[in-house]
Amino acid sequence: MLSGEKILVTGPAGNIAFPLTLALAKDNEVWGAARFSNKERRAELDAAGVVTREVDLYEADFSSLPRDFTYLLHIAVAFEQDYDRALRSNGEGTGFLLDHCRSAKAALVMSSSSVYRPQPDPWYAYRETDPLGDPLTHAVLSYPVAKISQEAVARYCARAFNLPVVIARMNAAAGPYGGLEANHCDNIVAGKPVVTRHETCPYSPIFDDDIAGTVEALLDAASTPATIVNWGGDEAVTVQDWCAYMGQLLGLPAEVQVQKIPGGPGGMISDPALRRSITGPLKTPWREGFRRLVAERYPDRVLAKV
Repeated sequence: MLSGEKILVTGPAGNIAFPLTLALAKDNEVWGAARFSNKERRAELDAAGVVTREVDLYEADFSSLPRDFTYLLHIAVAFEQDYDRALRSNGEGTGFLLDHCRSAKAALVMSSSSVYRPQPDPWYAYRETDPLGDPLTHAVLSYPVAKISQEAVARYCARAFNLPVVIARMNAAAGPYGGLEANHCDNIVAGKPVVTRHETCPYSPIFDDDIAGTVEALLDAASTPATIVNWGGDEAVTVQDWCAYMGQLLGLPAEVQVQKIPGGPGGMISDPALRRSITGPLKTPWREGFRRLVAERYPDRVLAKV
């Protein structure tokens, strides 16, 4: 982990950035910028020594933040149904932010595997050089377009400001604080079906400890022009398999229903080869990660013998 640095994290109350920010705050001066709709998480960040500031990417007013950060972790995303707002927040907002932090040693901009053009084979492993584009494969329709615009702006900023940038395409971040896998766990506990988009629907889950453990290496790989890398797990796991396993841990049935998206991908696996060359292999096997997720989310319900 990084130490002795002055780091700005955007979106620190979110499911991905929250545990990462807490981990970084142990040995660094960490600032967190977000809209902070979750007041409880902001209070936890404040208690951990994180300096929090309310910032809206749409307005892109960063005057409450200093400019002397040594690293920037831009994790925040604005989920906007309106395309104009989505482009302004995620595209333009990223540009103004990177301009504000142009003196940093490096910046990590978190993108998403949703930028890839869908492949019909559910086991296709998307590579960083694969074609991009299809705005109809995400619950928030503007999201893939917004992320592609964010990547384009970040690539421009890396060259225009001579700022080393790494664009990391997240795939299925997993942990007890929320997200796809945690939502599936909640559905199982509530006796509700888990809905997914293919009879075999694999992802590349990466757990919060591995996310934190790969940040320093990813920042070291930042460059001008920008480095683009998948930020997913080493193992491909289907929704069906991880739900079955969580159901076993909880001693509950896990029903998975399929609602296919016309023209959408059967799965979303990230090819980990480039990331592994940068960070080395990850440390958390998928079953261990899901056991921890369930145990931390429902500590009194996990069956010890599974």
